[in-house]
Order: sequence, then C-alpha cells, then structure tokens
Amino acid sequence: MNSSPPLIPVKPAPLDYELPNFAAAIKAGGAVRIVALGSSTMSGEGGIAAFPYRLEAVLRDNYNNRRIDVVNRGVGGEEAPKELERLKQDVIDEKPSLLIWQIGTNSVWQKPEDHPPSHAQTIAALREGIGRVRAERTIDIILMDPQCVPAMLTQAVRGATDKMVAAIAEVSGQELVNLFRRFDLMQRLHDVEKISFDRMVDPGDTDRLHDSDWVTRRLTGALGDVILARVPKPTPLSATT
Repeated sequence: MNSSPPLIPVKPAPLDYELPNFAAAIKAGGAVRIVALGSSTMSGEGGIAAFPYRLEAVLRDNYNNRRIDVVNRGVGGEEAPKELERLKQDVIDEKPSLLIWQIGTNSVWQKPEDHPPSHAQTIAALREGIGRVRAERTIDIILMDPQCVPAMLTQAVRGATDKMVAAIAEVSGQELVNLFRRFDLMQRLHDVEKISFDRMVDPGDTDRLHDSDWVTRRLTGALGDVILARVPKPTPLSATT
C-alpha cells in the first residue's frame, strides 16, 4: 500500500514545549522584548533584510501589538563560544521574555585559518548558555539550527553538518528546550516543494552559504506560525461575555 504523498506546502516542525514567559508577556499586553542571538542569519548579510526585523513585523501583526521588539544581537561570523561571552550583556541584561539563539553554522563552515570552534566547544558553550539563561527563570528559549544550503552540503563538510544538526537536536531534547528546525524545513522545501537552491541562496553570495530574501521571508513566517501555535492570540474580554 502506497503511503500518502508529502503535503505541499511543507510545514515547519512544531515546537515541543510551552513558552510560558513569552505567553505571560503577550497576555499582559504591555511591552514585549525578544532577543535574537547568532551570527549572520541574525545580523543580516548582503543587503538582505535581517531576520529579527522581519520576525518583529510578523509578531506585531499577529498579536496586534506594536510594542513587540525583537532586539538584534547577531554578529556575523560568530559561534556559540563567542556568543557565550556576551550572553549577559546582550541577552540577560536586555530582560527579554524570549531568546531565539541561532548556532552551529560557523563551527561547520569556517575554514581552518579562521580558527572556528570545534564541534565539542560549540555544543559545550550552548549547554552552558542554556543553563545561564534558565537560571534567570524569566526567559524562554528557542534554538535555531544551521541552514540547508550548498555550502553546508559539500563533500568536505556534509558529515560535520549532519553531526551538528543532530547534536543541537540532542541538546534540545535533553534540556527540554524548543528547537526551530531550520535545516529540516529548508531541506524539505528543496526536496518536496522542489525549490531550487538558486532561489534559496542569496544570489550575491559566491560562497552559497547565506539565505536569500525569499527563503528568509518563508522561514520567518514559519517561525511565527510555530510560536503562534504555542502562544495563541489572547481572547478579547468582549468575546467571553
């Protein structure tokens, strides 16, 4: 018996855990702060509008709240060990209700002369960072794994890419932390929807590493969808009376 064909358009994997701090901030109806931590995906690259600003617009529209701010703390080329060094200043001191932490790409892709952190160093820094953020008891976490693009799929790095994606998923499961599975979603966009890498990669990027404007919009919408699924819009009081 043939299995059902894959659904098109593909959908992101749902978040596994609640977002209680973010939910409380949304319900309160006041200012809501999110920090986006990571490398070029967060900082913006090649003239592509940066991911945090797009997410801010998506969430403001969906929650009808113009006081949702996504603070951009991306630094191109960085990886989890460096991000750990600025975690207090760039995340904890901002007092967000939600941290979105993108990791894993530079550890895999950067060339030896760039002195990238090892796989073990990246994962160790991720675990330590999760512990520090959790100690505040006021910040939810969503991890974001690497992008599925040609630079991450070459023969030289594909094994390291798969290992990193699996390790981040393992940390997510062990630490009970949400994971936005970017690699999986992009892979299914390519394999199921037949979206070409030419459309998914920034056309000005000769390294074939950075996400295009099109796929950044698609990923931002997908992340907004999985957040909304966990934290629906508050029900107006008039609707309950």
